[in-house]
Amino acid sequence: MTKIKTLADLRRIKEEVQSKIKLRENSNHPEQLVQVKVGMATCGIASGAKDTMKYFVDELEQQAIDAVVTQTGCMGYCYAEPTVEVTLPGKDSVVFGYVNKEKAEEIIDVYIKRGELIDGVIPLSFKTIDD
Repeated sequence: MTKIKTLADLRRIKEEVQSKIKLRENSNHPEQLVQVKVGMATCGIASGAKDTMKYFVDELEQQAIDAVVTQTGCMGYCYAEPTVEVTLPGKDSVVFGYVNKEKAEEIIDVYIKRGELIDGVIPLSFKTIDD
């Protein structure tokens, strides 16, 4: 932990802690927020999922988009790593493949902000028991 030398240092630390608390509070009602799940199994990490997750966390916070960003295990799409599942409030989730920084930026700008689908969606190839 760094030493607090000025009032500006104290304010910066306060803001960091408040943003972490907000993230925890948001996770109590995720269905009302944009949910971003980054596949962080071994294959995802090897393909750059850590950088992808960091980008989503930083960019969504910087753009003041209410979202919960979490990591998840293998989604079963190892060929398309890093994979990211995005769920907009009231909509079905969509899984994107090959998500690097540029693709993450496009997901935020086009899909999350405007609700328009973009290239890179991994189509569902299964049916649930309920279907």
